[in-house]
Amino acid sequence: MGRRPQYYAARAQIAKALGHPSRLLMLDALKAGDRCVCELTALVGSDQSTVSKHLAVLKQAGLVTDRRQGAMIFYHLECPCIDGFFSCLESAVKSRLEAAQRMLAS
Repeated sequence: MGRRPQYYAARAQIAKALGHPSRLLMLDALKAGDRCVCELTALVGSDQSTVSKHLAVLKQAGLVTDRRQGAMIFYHLECPCIDGFFSCLESAVKSRLEAAQRMLAS
């Protein structure tokens, strides 16, 4: 392969950023367009400081960017190919469920 360890470290950082249900939910919402922190806070159902910490992880991984508009901060999905990743995950979850159902049926 010949890739440097830094390449895999960058991949791991992104994988870690994707490793929380609230962050996946926010990324899914951002596919439809930019959202302010207040909208994401209501969506996730956590307090604003927790949502802000999640967003900082996503931003550090390069998955989202932010912009200030007056007193509000809006987040933008910087990695639109995340939709393909979500499709891949959905296929894996579906396969896993089907395998579990077959095992229970036998």
